[in-house]
Amino acid sequence: MELADLSIGGAVIALIAGFAASLVGGAIGGVVVGGKALGNELAAMMGGFYGPLAGVPGLVVGLIVLALLS
Repeated sequence: MELADLSIGGAVIALIAGFAASLVGGAIGGVVVGGKALGNELAAMMGGFYGPLAGVPGLVVGLIVLALLS
């Protein structure tokens, strides 16, 4: 097994884990940045929505590069 060995199952697991991490990270970042001005619940909801907009495309590009290397 090489370092860049990628299977369909591994790619799906990485995509789901990356989506969940960007969702949680966006929610935490939203609370930190806008919790005082908007309220913690609204800031977390907006951060949870906008977090994956930045995280998922980066994850997809990383998976494509990893697939090309294997």
